Amino acid sequence: MTPKLPPRHLPPRRLLAVAAALALFGSPVEAQSAPDQPVAPDQPSPAPPPSNTAPAAVSNCPLGAFRCPPRPLNFSMCRPNAMLSFYDPTMSKDSSVRETSNTFVSAQRVDGSNQTVYHLEGDVKLDRADQRLQADVADYNNDTTDYDARGNVRYQEAGQLMSTDHMRGNQDASTATADNVAFQMLTTRGNGVATQGQLLDDQRSRYLNATYSTCDVGNHVWEIRGKDIRMDKETGEGVAHDATMSVYGFPLFWLPTFTFPIDDRRKTGFLTPTIGNSSRSGFTVSTPYYLNLAPNYDATLDPRIYTDRGAMLAGEFRYLVPGSLGQMNFEYLPNDRGDNDPDSTAVTKGKDRWLLKYYDSTHLYGPWSLNVGVNRASDRNYMRDFGDDLYTTTISQLVSSTYISGGGKWGKAYWNASLGADYYQNVDYSLPDSSVQYKRWPRATFNVDYPINRWLDVGANTEAVAFRKNDSVEGNRLDLYPYIQANFQGAAWFVKPRVAYRYTGYDLTGNYQQYGYYGLLGQGQASPFSSSSPSRSLPVVSVDSGLVFDRSMSLFGTSYTQTLEPRLYYLYVPYRNQDNIPLFDTNLMSFDTWELFTPNTYSGADRQINANNLSAMLTTRLLDDNGVERVSASFGQIRYFTQQRVQTPNSNNTVTPPTNWSGSDYVIDLTTQLNDDWKVTSQYQWNPNTSLTDLGAIGLQMRIKTDGILNFSYRYRRQPGTESPLLEQYDASVVYPVSDRWRLIGHWTYSVLDKRTVEALAGVEYDTCCVAWRLVGRHYVNTYNYNTQLGSANTAVMLEVEFKGLTNFTGQSENALRNGILGYQ
Repeated sequence: MTPKLPPRHLPPRRLLAVAAALALFGSPVEAQSAPDQPVAPDQPSPAPPPSNTAPAAVSNCPLGAFRCPPRPLNFSMCRPNAMLSFYDPTMSKDSSVRETSNTFVSAQRVDGSNQTVYHLEGDVKLDRADQRLQADVADYNNDTTDYDARGNVRYQEAGQLMSTDHMRGNQDASTATADNVAFQMLTTRGNGVATQGQLLDDQRSRYLNATYSTCDVGNHVWEIRGKDIRMDKETGEGVAHDATMSVYGFPLFWLPTFTFPIDDRRKTGFLTPTIGNSSRSGFTVSTPYYLNLAPNYDATLDPRIYTDRGAMLAGEFRYLVPGSLGQMNFEYLPNDRGDNDPDSTAVTKGKDRWLLKYYDSTHLYGPWSLNVGVNRASDRNYMRDFGDDLYTTTISQLVSSTYISGGGKWGKAYWNASLGADYYQNVDYSLPDSSVQYKRWPRATFNVDYPINRWLDVGANTEAVAFRKNDSVEGNRLDLYPYIQANFQGAAWFVKPRVAYRYTGYDLTGNYQQYGYYGLLGQGQASPFSSSSPSRSLPVVSVDSGLVFDRSMSLFGTSYTQTLEPRLYYLYVPYRNQDNIPLFDTNLMSFDTWELFTPNTYSGADRQINANNLSAMLTTRLLDDNGVERVSASFGQIRYFTQQRVQTPNSNNTVTPPTNWSGSDYVIDLTTQLNDDWKVTSQYQWNPNTSLTDLGAIGLQMRIKTDGILNFSYRYRRQPGTESPLLEQYDASVVYPVSDRWRLIGHWTYSVLDKRTVEALAGVEYDTCCVAWRLVGRHYVNTYNYNTQLGSANTAVMLEVEFKGLTNFTGQSENALRNGILGYQ
């Protein structure tokens, strides 16, 4: 019998009743959803404090974090609510016990001459469970629990406060009617006034000729006016009939029925509408509609209009069930009316265009799970035509994969295994299909590590792959990598010897001799593949060792612990000729500090370097009394005792000659963070063989006041084998808080090689008690041509408005700012 699991909930999505987004001469502002991470079961969102309580301070994003979470709603600029002067936080919050609770009555004078109806005068107070009624005068029927309260009436219950001139009702039925009402919700900042208020039961209330807003009482920057507004605490929803949305007293729109949230739960309704203009698709309008189908699955429908191409239907479906979670996104545009791209051979006019993204993770049995990721587009121009930023439009491949994987402990051994396949689709209009990675169809891995005792263990890493690709050499590969390693260490030293043996065998299929490393051979070219079953086997021996010295010191009046950490790494791998082996998934990795201590500088298994090398690095750190690393500096190099003979081939299917260098680049890394307000990171690589700089980078990040940030970086990398730079860029960004309400935003990236701005962004944010808005202008490159480098650029101006408690920032500018400005919140 399978036990029932507790309900599981998808991430919340707030209804966005209204928002403004304007994009001129640029890409549309995308409607975005809430974060796609499910909340834990049985963990409801906590209710916010009453509106006169300042929220807790939001901790800053850690310096150096790549992407910071969004800032939560901030009502700290709101004035204390006068209605809360009679709020009693000690009262019960449980309305379900009203029927079994006693009623306690107090007053300065009580007239009980009528043995059924009591007349109360002076500081009248009636308490029962979560309810409290206060008034100057009240009549209370002890038999029917009817009451009639007059003069300075104040009412409190679990979900709201109410002040009125006159209130009558029945306590047992939890019903009441009040005249000239002012009300305040306790689970949100919602408040308003009405000519009449009605308590329908302990969960529902109704207000006639009423207003609703999350702004300060008496200062509604925005509000909803309705002839009939109903609140349902059970569903977390408010419904206004004959409703008008007003901002600063000016009507914004009218709807016969308008729904809005009164808490943080998901609800069905329209999300942020967006408008914009794209140079590739024309004027764009998007009106997403969210469907709260069930606590564990939901959907969003997003109809769009592209004036140059036609109507598109986009959508998203998310689900979370016991043992499985997933998400599917789709976009479909029938009969594209747009012109064919003159830079591409793809024919798109009159064709159906679509994009599909699907992800699923399902637990199968025991340690085994199934993970599926599908990303497919109708054509290679899709991302360029419908992408809305630099990242999307420069994606060159879409990856799809399916794997069954598992892992765990078997006896003393730790193991993991997988079986699946990877597929790659070309979505770059400027690249031929031959440039796409090989399909791994299928691929299996098995890794095991068996500790013999506390310092010695044995294991193996294995992989079997079938590589498939049109117009290229194809084949199967088996890579076996058993090892034995030891770990001797003390408090201030370690020695880690490792002996491994690597066997890699191939089975080349088809007419492999008509191909070179990069596709079909040209006329007169000889195939480098002389055998259908080449193989390579060799030992890999390494010893990693290090020492750690430390001492106490003082710097600028602050005490630190300084460490000195020398490290040596010796690697021996004999030479094996691998020129007759194809390059299925192997490339030379960029040199950095990590490569000083790795047994191979190639990714994949098609090449294994020969080595008789000694790597040396010296590191020093400054740690404060809390163990926080304030300074870290490293200097290192690899010394080569033999030639580096294993090389990758060039474009004419010949192998690059061996290098006869005595040493690698000198590598220097420096990170400084003497306090929590600024941090500097830098890397430098100098090639002693060419006397040229191969890499130089420096980055500075500094906090400004409470929620501001300043970033500056410079990056340089030299083209391998030449004296020309491959990359040289400056990047600067800032979020400057002018005051509690105003923040200035800027971001600039400049390419020295192209003598051109890659991206420039400027904006301003304004925040008040209940309304915030953001205006951002952005100029950015949206294509990249591999022959002429940077291609065409786009300019966009975006305006977004947030009505707190009703809407939130979810447009394209949010993603552009968080991706482009390190530390932006």
